[in-house]
Amino acid sequence: MMPEQQPEQQPECESMEVDVVIVGAGPAGLSAACKLMQLAETRQKELSVVVLEKGSEVGAHILSGALFEPRALNELFPDWKERRAPLETSVQKDRVLMFKSESKALSIPLWMVPKPMHNEGNYIISLGDLCRWLGEQAEGLGVEIFPGFPASEVLFHEDGSIKGVATGEMGRGSDDQPKASYEPGIALQAKVTLFAEGCRGHLGKQLINQFELDKNSQTQHYGIGIKELWEIDPDKHQPGLVVHGVGWPLAEHGASGGSFLYHLGDNLVSIGLITDLSYDNPYLSPFDELQRFKHHPQIKGYLKGGKRIAYGARAITKGGLNALPKMCLPNGLLIGCDAGTLNFSKIKGSHTAMKSGMLAAETVFDVIHGNGDLDDYQSHFENSWLYEELHRSRNFGAALHKFGTWLGGAYNFIDQNIFAGKLPLKLTDPVPDHETFKLASEFEPINYAKPDGVLSFDKTSSVYLSNTNHHEDQPVHLQLAKPANAVKVNFNTYAGPEVRFCPAGVYEFPKTDGKPELRINAQNCVHCKTCDIKDPTMNITWVSPEGGGGPNYANM
Repeated sequence: MMPEQQPEQQPECESMEVDVVIVGAGPAGLSAACKLMQLAETRQKELSVVVLEKGSEVGAHILSGALFEPRALNELFPDWKERRAPLETSVQKDRVLMFKSESKALSIPLWMVPKPMHNEGNYIISLGDLCRWLGEQAEGLGVEIFPGFPASEVLFHEDGSIKGVATGEMGRGSDDQPKASYEPGIALQAKVTLFAEGCRGHLGKQLINQFELDKNSQTQHYGIGIKELWEIDPDKHQPGLVVHGVGWPLAEHGASGGSFLYHLGDNLVSIGLITDLSYDNPYLSPFDELQRFKHHPQIKGYLKGGKRIAYGARAITKGGLNALPKMCLPNGLLIGCDAGTLNFSKIKGSHTAMKSGMLAAETVFDVIHGNGDLDDYQSHFENSWLYEELHRSRNFGAALHKFGTWLGGAYNFIDQNIFAGKLPLKLTDPVPDHETFKLASEFEPINYAKPDGVLSFDKTSSVYLSNTNHHEDQPVHLQLAKPANAVKVNFNTYAGPEVRFCPAGVYEFPKTDGKPELRINAQNCVHCKTCDIKDPTMNITWVSPEGGGGPNYANM
């Protein structure tokens, strides 16, 4: 009789001990890393700092408009110009348009625009390029950066405090069984762990729930930003021109948000649409709304004769100060957009993320060297210009949600331009975005025009331009808590909204024997996190796929 075959033993997880591990090589994480090493250098202390980045390289998963306010960068690297930071196109002109219909738009005088939306002294940049540059500065200071290593799990001490993180395994098949190429993750144990994953971070979401960090906060809200990069006719290019818009096309379906068109250098423009994820019509498609928007005469005139060269999408955290969770954890901190420090009134979050990382670094450095406690971060935050800025704009988003574009805009003008954000009110918007869908039966399907391949395009060709790729034979990283709900609730009640709110064609409902079933094309995922936010039953959870997977953005 043959002896029973024993399962092949897998390699054990390696362990690495450092002073600080930072999850995410975005503006917050890299600024924290740089500041930590600057403090170590100034005070002649030894310090080991590791940054984990799930993208194939620093900047690969970074996407933003991006208008950049250099305030935090001026503090972190006062000599950034000499260091050749990629801030080359300064804002020369602001325009704000109220789009009334598919053919009409009203130009709003700048004196009527809330002051936070004015952009004198700011720059039009590629945030991905800035992060690559910050990564170079961090490495020059002695930081170790590990791209292609997503943090997939939080490690805890027996007392419940954070011990560090473990990186994801490599080489598991779609059946969750190890393949011949299997490699275990690495356990990084740290005195302090900083979570800087960006909006709706996988681990940040877990920690907020586990430690009830948001129990005293207002409901968090989100938007989905979809962006394209175009190379346009030099005769139509106006370096430094910034155009913001509200109204059509989203208002036509009762939704809110805003558009942007930024003229960079080298005949490039970035164009995009931010859709507030509080919309109620399950037939709305943010992706297709952007494709419609590009046909407006005010926009078409710039793009006609040009070429689309890049595409991407990312959710943004827009609840502001009132929705910020507690950011201090036992042996850890939430920073940047993982917490929600974006200033929605400015439509900017990079400088605020950087400052939150720098404040975290100052706190952590003192803690590691026996001075103070991580809870000191809260007082450092409240005594900083970051808190002052977010406090001034604390009601901005809630006013738009509560009163609509016109009345909300009027409130924000009065609050920001006349009272400098000091009106003694606290506006609330308590309904979470995933609960705002109404029944599909209350709406008619939206028949979006077929893309013309000149100004408007389909999702397949768009995802191609994002350079997105995942190994097909790996566990699906979009996990369903109750698979039956995909058809029973989402399809039958809401007409399968994930097909439309996903900007990458990940979800579809093909029919087998006349019955619909959910198919998840996880390889298309651009890691925008919208499904994790907007699914009406909170059935979808985004977890980190194998390292290096996802988009590979260039100049975004």
